[in-house]
Amino acid sequence: MSETPETAYQVLARKYRPETFVDLVGQEAMVRTLKNAFEADRIAQAFMMTGIRGTGKTTTARIIAKGMNCIGPDGAGKPTTEPCGQCEHCTAIMEGRHVDVMEMDAASNTGVANIREIIDSVHYRAASARYKVYIIDEVHMLSTGAFNALLKTLEEPPAHVKFIFATTEIRKVPVTVLSRCQRFDLRRIEPEVMIALMQKIAGAENAQIADDALALIARAAEGSARDATSLLDQAISHGAGETSADQVRAMLGLADRGRVLDLIDMVLRGDAAGALTELSSQYADGADPMAVIRDLAEITHWVSVVKITPEAAEDPTVSPDERARGLAMAENLPMRVLTRLWQMLLKSLDEVAAAPNAMMAAEMAIIRLTHVADLPSPEELVRKLNNATPPPPPPNGGGGGMAPAQSGGGTTAYASTPAMSGGSSGGATMALAVNADQSLARYPTFEHVIELIRSSRDVKLLVDIETTLKLAAYQPGRIEFVPTDRAPRDMAQRLGAKLQQLTGNRWAVIVVNEGGAETIAEVRDAADNALQAKAANHPLVQAVLAQFPKAKIKSIRTPEQIAAEAVQDALPEVEDEWDPFEDD
Repeated sequence: MSETPETAYQVLARKYRPETFVDLVGQEAMVRTLKNAFEADRIAQAFMMTGIRGTGKTTTARIIAKGMNCIGPDGAGKPTTEPCGQCEHCTAIMEGRHVDVMEMDAASNTGVANIREIIDSVHYRAASARYKVYIIDEVHMLSTGAFNALLKTLEEPPAHVKFIFATTEIRKVPVTVLSRCQRFDLRRIEPEVMIALMQKIAGAENAQIADDALALIARAAEGSARDATSLLDQAISHGAGETSADQVRAMLGLADRGRVLDLIDMVLRGDAAGALTELSSQYADGADPMAVIRDLAEITHWVSVVKITPEAAEDPTVSPDERARGLAMAENLPMRVLTRLWQMLLKSLDEVAAAPNAMMAAEMAIIRLTHVADLPSPEELVRKLNNATPPPPPPNGGGGGMAPAQSGGGTTAYASTPAMSGGSSGGATMALAVNADQSLARYPTFEHVIELIRSSRDVKLLVDIETTLKLAAYQPGRIEFVPTDRAPRDMAQRLGAKLQQLTGNRWAVIVVNEGGAETIAEVRDAADNALQAKAANHPLVQAVLAQFPKAKIKSIRTPEQIAAEAVQDALPEVEDEWDPFEDD
């Protein structure tokens, strides 16, 4: 059996893991605080490191453990933020084999029993080091009982014991634990710092990688140094020599940012065919449809921010060409277009993620975006309406669209009738009038109108008509009614618009002040109301109501109804019943 070689390959994320605070990038505020604390001999009893993945939480914990126990090359050193890396304690801690520095993964040691082992061991002094250090990673995974068991020891630990916690979910850590720790929030690493770090690692590995490729990796890492070094490791292997941006883009499954900008230009121009062709081309080149939609949303967000703060365009991960195109888009596109595009892209991301075929969902999203692109804005619609010439008023006795009519006591009635111009095109007008009369002849009575609305399943309008409309006059194409006190204000407009939609002809729906009959609901309920009044006047019922004032009549059953129910419930008569004792 072959043995593992001592010089086995080590991934870059581990090979270039910071060993001192000088190597730790992007966390200057925390490093400054720790240096001052060590120099003043004000080392806290417990530290809490929090931040996103790959920002150096566990690495910082190990550096702190090294600094507290470093004795220097001569063996006479004191706690320092610049551990020598040569003494026995520094070497053993970095190799993970120091007996007095214990690392525990809280994700797999969540219970009270695991914490009890720590509580039982803190009373014993360190075997060889200056401090006994407990590093608990992903501390938020501990159970509530485990946190409670740790509280007393964490508040008053022995002088030789230090705790260092690391977590990505600081909100899940109880406040009683946080109040006993010195908290440090590790920041995301800035893109320019990340690019400089990767350039340094690539130079140490004698790897050739383009600057725009490093910018793509920095953007994909989202501030995580571990993600960046892992992607850099993969990119070096993928390039097998000099790694270009196109190779990194193919490795990450990303679309070319320039082509994404071309796509968003086509979308904003309303060029659906061109946008679909470009999307299909990017898909054929290996771009993930979800990544394309995400890039569209990212560019929309970036252009919106650049429009508000032009300094945001000076992003080191953005190429000069992208920066110039982004500034031009920010200058030419109104904010309402960008916000509408952003909202639709957010919805499209959910649709693409949930769709069985991501490409189909992405194509439908692009089609929807291109069709919305040429819609006028609300300001433009208002401007067009204000500048539009109003139609001439209709002649007396004729129709004329949306003209107010006066009736009764002067209440305004809303009429919606077809505009008929007299004189110039008499033959065509007469033909239209004949066709309209023939179409409206199918509704000779108001009951036909009610059935038409019922068949359209507009329940709200139907209920409003039956309960709040008192019909005053009806002829096909014209309705006059008196509204009840509970009638909606827009009853006439809604009824006229619905009838126009269902019949294809405009109707005059007019509100009057007098002459209305009972509502349909009142007519329908008249028999029930009469029966209710008759029952309420019965002496026995009045006697019951006198004894129980709050009693109400819920339902009434007439003798005819009782007889009908009895007949229905009665068993059918059997002509020849079978007698089991009868001889055959």
